[in-house]
Amino acid sequence: MTDSKPLRITLPPLQITLEDEQQVSLQWLAEQLNLPPQPQPELSESWKTWVAVNKLLKQADNILVQRMVEKGVDVKLALEEVTKIQNNPYYQAADQFVQQLRKLESILQIQQQLSLLSSQSDTVERQVNLSRSEFLEGYYSQNKPVVLTGVMNNWKALNLWNPQYIKQHYGTATVEIQANRNSDTEYELNVEKHRQSVLMKDYVDWIVEKGESNDCYMVANNKNLDREEMKGLMNDLEVFPEYLNPEDTSRRVFFWLGSAGTITPLHHDPVNLMLAQVFGRKRILLIPPRQTPYLYNHVGVFSKVDPENPDYNKYPLYQNIKPIEVILEPGEVIFIPVGWWHHVRALDISISVSFTNFVFPNYYQWENPSFGRS
Repeated sequence: MTDSKPLRITLPPLQITLEDEQQVSLQWLAEQLNLPPQPQPELSESWKTWVAVNKLLKQADNILVQRMVEKGVDVKLALEEVTKIQNNPYYQAADQFVQQLRKLESILQIQQQLSLLSSQSDTVERQVNLSRSEFLEGYYSQNKPVVLTGVMNNWKALNLWNPQYIKQHYGTATVEIQANRNSDTEYELNVEKHRQSVLMKDYVDWIVEKGESNDCYMVANNKNLDREEMKGLMNDLEVFPEYLNPEDTSRRVFFWLGSAGTITPLHHDPVNLMLAQVFGRKRILLIPPRQTPYLYNHVGVFSKVDPENPDYNKYPLYQNIKPIEVILEPGEVIFIPVGWWHHVRALDISISVSFTNFVFPNYYQWENPSFGRS
């Protein structure tokens, strides 16, 4: 037999249950299969990689052989590969790095265990009138989220901004949106394919008439507040001088406008940010960075898991996760610390502004994975 359809690499390791819990030796498995002699084809590179990954993940040899045979790999070829790979110097080097990774993951798991001892582990504090030093000492430097209330009281936007106001005052502006998102489950990763320029008045009409939808959204990376026609919106808000630098707003302040049902999928940002809710409500699901090993981070800052409908068969480790839910009301600001995973759904037609221009250092070096893409 040949391996005509090699498996793609899948993390975490295959979940296989044997009816007989007794350990079965590789020799016994080979005897029971009792396959007739066949030509020994060359094992594909995909299968070799698959074996290496699952061996590094400590999957038992007999389980690997069984799955390979089920998929058409010759039993002798499978036996040879799973037994010889541990002597390969490349595999041995990879194993050393995996051991170091497991040490780091174990530290994160211990931190998670300790955090659960707190009665506040599943909540985000709401605070009024935090001073700069209180915010820095209690939240920014501690990598701890917080909802700030009362800080938007001076914003004209709270009384002015709604879909009709935006259409009336900025309707002729050409803006950029993400369009046709429903046609692509990875619309955030494929963001360039979904960029579309429209008149603001047409977009506002669409979100009002469409109702609940995630098909189109004006998101942060469209950079619409940097457009000359849209800069007047900045006059309706105040750039919280206690926490933010009002002289550093170019490409550091972002405008969000969308219908009920618009979603920002599960991800983390590479910097600290504040999200100010002006119109409508948003539900934010937060997950601390110490739980990253359970989140199937495959490309950049994104997770493969949909926290609103997690597939535990595909992503069993996500069963360890219990997101913290925050409903952000108009006039409230949430501080989302760097590295905190979050998923955002608009519960109503929503207008938000986000900021990254803190008066504190906000640049970090990240090492992001890319194994989900060829």
